[in-house]
Amino acid sequence: MSLEENFNKAVEDVKNLEKTPKDDELLEIYALYKQATVGDCDTSKPGMFDFKGKAKWEAWNSKKGTSKEQAQEGYVAKVKALIEAYGLKQ
Repeated sequence: MSLEENFNKAVEDVKNLEKTPKDDELLEIYALYKQATVGDCDTSKPGMFDFKGKAKWEAWNSKKGTSKEQAQEGYVAKVKALIEAYGLKQ
């Protein structure tokens, strides 16, 4: 399978994990997904009282400069690790 196909499969697989990953794991896959699909963070930083939005923005912004291919590879690897840790629904 191509990297694009592996990435798309990982996007579907992550929706079918047995358990919800930890917050830091969710932020990591969010950031890698956004970097792979949008590129560098292109939004302004949320306000100080938007804790969730700020955490997501910071996670995505931390991937700045990562290529689409690198982000896709990182996403696929992270999802494989999550599947090993949490399992997939049958």
